[in-house]
Amino acid sequence: MFDLWDSKADKVYKGDNLREVTPILKKTRIDENSFTHYVFSNTIFHNPKYTIPDNDYELFKRFLDGGSREYPSDGNVPADVAANEANIILEKISEIASISNHQFCKEARNELRRNGIFGLIRGTIKLYLGQYTTRDWRRKRFTDDIDFWIFHKGLLEYVLRECGWKKNNKTREYEKIIKWINFKIEKMEKTLLIASNDTNQILDFGSGSYLEGSTLRDIFKKKLRRGHDVDLSDIINVAIVNNREGDDYLDKDWVDAWNAIEESANRRGMRSTSNIISLCRYSFGIADYLERVSIAIDKYQNTILNKSKYPDNKIISVCKYSSHHLSNHLKLEPRSTRNRIFHNLTKQKIRKLEYAANLRNFANNVLEMLNTKFKQAKVIFEIENSKSFITC
Repeated sequence: MFDLWDSKADKVYKGDNLREVTPILKKTRIDENSFTHYVFSNTIFHNPKYTIPDNDYELFKRFLDGGSREYPSDGNVPADVAANEANIILEKISEIASISNHQFCKEARNELRRNGIFGLIRGTIKLYLGQYTTRDWRRKRFTDDIDFWIFHKGLLEYVLRECGWKKNNKTREYEKIIKWINFKIEKMEKTLLIASNDTNQILDFGSGSYLEGSTLRDIFKKKLRRGHDVDLSDIINVAIVNNREGDDYLDKDWVDAWNAIEESANRRGMRSTSNIISLCRYSFGIADYLERVSIAIDKYQNTILNKSKYPDNKIISVCKYSSHHLSNHLKLEPRSTRNRIFHNLTKQKIRKLEYAANLRNFANNVLEMLNTKFKQAKVIFEIENSKSFITC
């Protein structure tokens, strides 16, 4: 059976063949039509820094503290900090395009004419700036580089230097030391951020594959081919807000991105199939987890109004990821902050259920589409889900 998919696949960033993609052997069966059914368990991304509490109250407290869900990442710089640096560069290019006598005016105008301002960037920061994902993801995703898609390399290098970036002659990449406040530990941190031009990889980014552009579809194609946990997580967090159950209208970018998933399934390659199976397993697992978070919020939301549990002198710092609760103005208004948190909890418990439904819808659609590609091989992939048993 392992000639259909890899029994092990990429996981995060420490090397290949780390994620196991093994069916539940005792549930593998052949039906009356001679179709072999391979059944996989659902799962959730492993995070060594976070263990999901068995107790719902502990889960609720983790959610309040901003830590009920972490995201696989491939860096150390918060995505919002990196996105701010990217915005400075993009704004500089727009400014140059408006100055007719600037040495790079023509190049800047050509770049903007070709793809628009957000077409000059791809990868994690493109997902961030395009707001393709959840707000929670945009606060908690980390990266180490900004991936540009600019054909006029002289223009990009000029702008980078103007914005304080320095070229590393050994790696031939531009670097900048970035500082930010880590609200979780309330300390200033700093690390190196890299600016890379992905047009350098237009022919090959590894394993004989190549980059085609900076659209959401192009990003998905790369992420599905590479298939690290961080890649699958990013796809899931785009699907959460775009693959709405029963929605007649779908954004064009999302439709194009879905085509990338189908193209990956069409190849029926071992790695592609493995990554798509994993994508479904994680989607169902995260959907179950989000539903459990919603239940925990519903059960314990009123405790935020209990001053013995959350006194005025601590209520401001309950959610360290939110600037609202750290502002000097709100530090003088604990009552306002308490009410703000309470009303946000009401929204969040509903939103988590919506996201869970979107993810199950997405995973079902992906699994159904994958199975159509293997129909001639008389193979059906299934995911055993704690909420329901999915058969496509």
